[in-house]
Amino acid sequence: MKKQAMVSCAQPEAAESGIEILKAGGNAVDAAVACALAQTVVDPLMCGIAGFGTAAVYMPANSTHEYFDFHSPAPLAAREDMWESLLEGETKDGFGFILKGAVNDIGPQSIAVPATLKGLYAMHQAHGQLPWSVVVEPAIRWASEGCIVRPGMYSFWIDKPLAGRVSNLARLHYCDEGRGLYCNADGSPKIIGTPLVNQDMANVLAQVAQEGIAPFYEGDLARKMIDHLQSLGGLLTMEDLKQCKVHRVQPLVGTYRDRTITTNQPPGGGAMLLEMLNILEQFHLESMEHNSVDYLKLISEAMKKGTIDKDRYIGDPAFVNVPLDELLSKERAAQIADEIRSGKRFEVQRANPGAPVPKDTTHLSVVDGEGNCVSLTHSLAMPSGIITPGMGFFYNGCMGVFDPRPGRAGSIQPGKSRFSSACPTIVFKNGKPEIVLGAPGGTQIAMGVLHVLLNMIDHGMGMQEAISAPRFSSTNNSIDVCNRIPHAVTRELQAQGYEVGRNPYNYTIGWVHGVQITESGLHGGADPGRDGVAYGVKLGCA
Repeated sequence: MKKQAMVSCAQPEAAESGIEILKAGGNAVDAAVACALAQTVVDPLMCGIAGFGTAAVYMPANSTHEYFDFHSPAPLAAREDMWESLLEGETKDGFGFILKGAVNDIGPQSIAVPATLKGLYAMHQAHGQLPWSVVVEPAIRWASEGCIVRPGMYSFWIDKPLAGRVSNLARLHYCDEGRGLYCNADGSPKIIGTPLVNQDMANVLAQVAQEGIAPFYEGDLARKMIDHLQSLGGLLTMEDLKQCKVHRVQPLVGTYRDRTITTNQPPGGGAMLLEMLNILEQFHLESMEHNSVDYLKLISEAMKKGTIDKDRYIGDPAFVNVPLDELLSKERAAQIADEIRSGKRFEVQRANPGAPVPKDTTHLSVVDGEGNCVSLTHSLAMPSGIITPGMGFFYNGCMGVFDPRPGRAGSIQPGKSRFSSACPTIVFKNGKPEIVLGAPGGTQIAMGVLHVLLNMIDHGMGMQEAISAPRFSSTNNSIDVCNRIPHAVTRELQAQGYEVGRNPYNYTIGWVHGVQITESGLHGGADPGRDGVAYGVKLGCA
């Protein structure tokens, strides 16, 4: 009997790369690293080697269960009050700040320390079994031989600009390199089906494949990046690259019903996810009509409370004392549940709230034939718009989420990482992994993951059904719904005094990709809101 393995992610080319590595004898970590590197080529605004990420690795044969956190810290030249006078507002969903001149949103000062390449390399060095050059090879091929503009990629490029934020098209236009790679001569973005070749990035990846990551963090590639960014007025230095660290930490562990939920530590979104699950555990969701008026009201209050506590308490634990014991207390969750039963509506405070942040980031989930599992979320935040000539990749725009107001959990400090809603998660039942999942989607990541877990655990859905079910969110004082939530439901909510926002998209509120492990085999799910797939493969003989 052959062993089954599976890769689920938002890009067919990247999933294919992961499967290729599994067929070549690689394990889940090899496949995840190859898949992630391919994603940096074939989804260049969603992620990149100059971005950040967080990844769960579970390998039962050697009792490994850990997270690789490679968040992008603020440059050492950053200061807590450097943008305080520029504050104009906060995004409605609380995942970014609007500053005069958009200096935090686009351009050289929006760039925090690139960490993704170091994180992927650390994962491979710790747990991979194929040579590094082999797992980089698929990404080199996608860059040199080309991929195509996919519908999900194109729709992100042409999203309308939001109030106070820079449009995605402006990010493509910001530098000559971006325009040359992704736009036509008239400045319009290349349309669906257009081939994309990026030989500059292929060359960078080829050097990294042969020499490792030292050139990128301390050698000739590093010097080229820093000289260029400093010529533009950027904050990054060679010392920032040299000091970039990958943190290997234990999972944050909680329970929901009869499951054990393992997710990431702060400044990731795992604590927010567990807090919401703890609150909802106090209710009999299985007996409620799915996506009914009462269901939306209940889940939304848990989401708002999780958002309030995230804003107040959760930040980089090296700089902020995050009260995890209090936030994740079952007793506290019971008290919050009582408040919800009494009719309390939580109020999310925002500074002059403007439009929500566009939804970025990408995710992959891998399970191999030996039962090894990887859940990895990585991102550029909103890309800075800058590509160093001859290098082919966008830098992150991670400074946009830092709070420009001093003295807060999310305030800017040199070397500090900002909160990310990313929460790659592995769920265990009876001591064995059952669900491997995560999502892109900005501040909606934890909400999308929450929905899928509730759909599977409380409502008995399979992975794909749970992912495809209509979703809603409340990261502000509005209940925001996708366009497949019936108008009869939202009209009743409005009649009860709730503000409701209707998204024109049928699939939104995070884009979840995961693998369900059952006695009958692996079942994958890919979010219909993106271009993704869940590819399975049978390997060798058991």
